[in-house]
Amino acid sequence: MDAAPRFDLNTTVHQAHIASQKLATLPHLQRNQLLQCLAQILQDRQDDLLEANTMDLEVSRDLAIPASVLNWLKLAPERLQTMGLMLNRLAAMPDPLAMMTQPSAFIVASGYAQATPRGVISFIYEAFPDLALLLAGMCWKTGNALLLKGGVETQHSNQVVTELLQAALEKVDLPESCVQSIPCERTPSIGDLVSGELPIDLVIPYGRPSLVQQVVQQSTLPTVTSVMGNCYLFWSDSGSTEMARSMIINSHQGAPDAVNAIEKVLLTPNIKQSRLTLLWSSLKEKGFELRGDATLAAEFPELILATKEEWQQPYLQKIVAFRVVDDLADGLNWINRHSSHHADCLVTDSYQDSQQFVQGINSAHIFVNTSPQFMRRSSGPGGSLAFSMSPVNSFAPGVISLDTLMTSKQIIQPA
Repeated sequence: MDAAPRFDLNTTVHQAHIASQKLATLPHLQRNQLLQCLAQILQDRQDDLLEANTMDLEVSRDLAIPASVLNWLKLAPERLQTMGLMLNRLAAMPDPLAMMTQPSAFIVASGYAQATPRGVISFIYEAFPDLALLLAGMCWKTGNALLLKGGVETQHSNQVVTELLQAALEKVDLPESCVQSIPCERTPSIGDLVSGELPIDLVIPYGRPSLVQQVVQQSTLPTVTSVMGNCYLFWSDSGSTEMARSMIINSHQGAPDAVNAIEKVLLTPNIKQSRLTLLWSSLKEKGFELRGDATLAAEFPELILATKEEWQQPYLQKIVAFRVVDDLADGLNWINRHSSHHADCLVTDSYQDSQQFVQGINSAHIFVNTSPQFMRRSSGPGGSLAFSMSPVNSFAPGVISLDTLMTSKQIIQPA
């Protein structure tokens, strides 16, 4: 039997670059038809994807993959049906490339700014096989080509996902190079993909911090630093215990990833012990593991001592660590030094405290007396087609959305 042809990364990326130029000029109606076609193919081949996903789950258990990653990996009919609805919703949205805004304030002339595709998007991820479908839809809506590099734990699922994407492209007579899947084996490595002079316009890593950090550290290309978890809650003396409880619990209910999970809670010495024990008891009933700083762990033996490193790292599990700070100003200083800066929270009945928190916190999203729970929905209030959160950076802060996949060009003309 002949050996499989050797994968050529350079050729693959340049083919994607050529395809992105064709996608960029594709009429909006045809881009929408492509999305609708993908939604229908997903519905028709749902069983194939679920069967492949079952194989991945069996292999991953043998590889001792963490429970949190298995949860991200595990597909269900409802999850795929929601994805189909989201693709159809994408198709029904206005053309993002038709957006026109005012030119830069630094340009003293009349004109406008035109939204344009970035070009080639590289998605490097672990688990979440359905997110490859969503990002492909978002790329097609915005006229971008997509490179997919999943992990070994999703090998079978990703193969079917790639087949679905390429079947949709074939049905509307577009080249398969509009979406290309890069082997999950060692070669080519992540370093090969994100460094060098390849015509890749944006890199999006998604998964555990170890993967994201690996990509960010090696990348010489524009990269979005996606983050999950390690969100902070400051529990003001005047804040409701029930509000704090519901915000923590709801924040851990992701679909399937709890992007905005509250994993750290700051409180002042004035919080009564009875309120603490009531909250802790309720959280334990919901299956949470509780940890504390040296002060709390010494006073309450039921708390596990949190290490110094934990305060700036996500758990990505149902774990919450509590820490005593002097006051709100001390809490703000701690959060600004240790949180992930994408979603931080406050529980208070004090208007003055809420204003001080909002003005002093360095976070893309600030939640005051409301849950930061992040859900992907196909419709409804608060629904979002975004698939992650990111800290404030050179791209749109917070949600990774259609805007993240576009840039703009300034068109200046005589008045």
